[in-house]
Amino acid sequence: MLFSARAHQALSSLAAVACLATAFAFPARAAEGMWTLDNLPRAQMQQRYGFTPDAAWVDTMMRASARLGGGCSASFVSPQGLVMTNHHCITRCVEQLSTATNNRMASGFLARQRDEELRCPGVEVNRLEAITDVTDSVRAATAGLQGAAFQAAQDSAFAKLTADCRGAAADTVRCDMVTLYRGGQYQLYKYHRFSDVRLVWAPEESVAAFGGDPDNFSFPRFCLDIGMLRVYEGGKPAEVRDFFRFKPAGAQAGELVFSVGTPGMTQRLLTVAQLETLRDALALQGLPGLAEVRGFMLQMARSSDPDLKRLAMGALQGIENGLKVSQGRLEALMDPALLERKRLSERALQDFVVASPALKAQVGDPWGDIARAQRSKRSLELEYGMLEEGRAFGGTHFQTARTLVRGAVERSKPNGQRLREFNDSSLPQTEARLRARVPVSAAFETARLSWSLNRMRSVLGADAPMVRQVLGKQSPEQLADALVRASRLADPAERQRLWAGGLPAVQQSDDPFIQLVLALEPSARALRTRFETEVLAVEREAAQRIAVASFAQSGKSNYPDATFSLRVSYGDVQGWDEKGKPVPPFTTIGGLFDRATGAEPFALPASWLDARPRLNLAQRMNFTATLDTIGGNSGSPVLNRQGEIVGLLFDGNQASLGDAFYYNEAQNRSVMVHPGVIVDALRNVYRGDALLAEMLGGR
Repeated sequence: MLFSARAHQALSSLAAVACLATAFAFPARAAEGMWTLDNLPRAQMQQRYGFTPDAAWVDTMMRASARLGGGCSASFVSPQGLVMTNHHCITRCVEQLSTATNNRMASGFLARQRDEELRCPGVEVNRLEAITDVTDSVRAATAGLQGAAFQAAQDSAFAKLTADCRGAAADTVRCDMVTLYRGGQYQLYKYHRFSDVRLVWAPEESVAAFGGDPDNFSFPRFCLDIGMLRVYEGGKPAEVRDFFRFKPAGAQAGELVFSVGTPGMTQRLLTVAQLETLRDALALQGLPGLAEVRGFMLQMARSSDPDLKRLAMGALQGIENGLKVSQGRLEALMDPALLERKRLSERALQDFVVASPALKAQVGDPWGDIARAQRSKRSLELEYGMLEEGRAFGGTHFQTARTLVRGAVERSKPNGQRLREFNDSSLPQTEARLRARVPVSAAFETARLSWSLNRMRSVLGADAPMVRQVLGKQSPEQLADALVRASRLADPAERQRLWAGGLPAVQQSDDPFIQLVLALEPSARALRTRFETEVLAVEREAAQRIAVASFAQSGKSNYPDATFSLRVSYGDVQGWDEKGKPVPPFTTIGGLFDRATGAEPFALPASWLDARPRLNLAQRMNFTATLDTIGGNSGSPVLNRQGEIVGLLFDGNQASLGDAFYYNEAQNRSVMVHPGVIVDALRNVYRGDALLAEMLGGR
């Protein structure tokens, strides 16, 4: 799934409100939830499907699943470290391995033997090894604290726990703190790190993303959205014990299926005040900004420079996806039924707290505290986004410079006192990105920086102190050209020199981006401190108290919000009714050729046109299921009850765009690639016999 999909139209009738209320109040009656491995809804699964996962099944789900460091799901599909994910999850790697004369996004790539596999710069694959509950340790460290003191104590506790978990094995171990139930529970996830990741197979983008933006978050779909990687250790393919096997026949209509992946983020447990703030930010800044950058990239995509055009087209895929996601989420947040249901649920929990004097004394009024924090957030978030989050500085050079400047300062501090992105657990991936040899287009960097500087001036106003400090007497175009032209940060050797040299090397650098970051650091750090003290710390501490109340009311019978940690969702293969008409759950290769027009984005590559006589046109291509998923689940394997791969998740339908906030089994659908089309394509389009034999295990 690229991220998410469009939300429902506004629910206005009492019947619609009742339907939505049921979706919220009785999750056990629906195939709802992104469940942690240690809290699977076994009773619900048994009651509905006659299936209860045992310990061996759960262990295999954990160790055969994987995630990409950049934010997608994946899985191991052979004992030789072969990893399956989506094509759209590895586009950055494919683009970085492309040039204007060898565009692997357009032509595709297949390594027919191991020595042809190409290393993906800066890509990391993580496999979950162990989960440890550390709630008591974190609670003890933050007991009685608020504001900046709470945030500092929590960050310090997180840093210590992850450092102790990782030990001296930074090259092969990653440890992450996972916050569940918005602070109700804290867990330590220990991963095996694979930092040598190589590209094995990527079909042509025109078939991987067939239909482009017009078909995105819709169904019927006809995409071969698959990418194959391989993890290496010691220069050799890594040997893995646990992996999933393919079942080319796939799953049948009505069959129970599971997705196992790392959904990025949901906001189903936010308060009403937080949802209202999110709604207004999307409407006033998020959507307008995405619309503007889309228009800019469309202009760039018409460039006569083939490299510039290639890069702009690559960026457009993510921008247009984000625009649809944001539109769908805003539609959901504008739905009065959604917020009314949330108010009723919130009021019921508040009444429960008030009815228990002891609980009231323990919990206080966290909802009021969060509401007050939203006022601070609204006053700070525009400048915070531009300066601290770097939205005013498009391209890679500014973020690289900030990493070098802040890294030099933070690494000199004890681990527990650093900014969280520079603690010992995070440094290996940061250092890998700095070392990566990634081609950089100066023209593309200049254009993106110029656009973002123009937007900064437009949004903040020409007289804003930040705008005056950044631009001085120069126009955005003049400044962008001067900065990029004089910078050496595209050179990995220079980045490594500055990183190794620490603060003295950074302070002595004459690189204009380094100098810009140094000049802005006092303001950026002060703004970050205010935002974390007045907003984040208040929200997190108050959310802990809400979780205490919620657990007192209903225990852990529900699932936590998604947090880019491993989750299991379950459901069955089925279509849905759209405006009174049934939408069948399967599409076929024949439907792909019927839909093809020869013009982008419905143009098939020559390899598929040539292979048509060899293909089984009745072979199922994509299908839908009632799996509760969201962005980050892209690349998740879809499995049957035997743990066999019966699909590869890559998208959702339009109705699922509100799934950040709620799930509706009647309409929400995840969209998958059928395993049969993967087999057929490798055999009859790409002649990838060796790869196919490895995937099928000799079948």
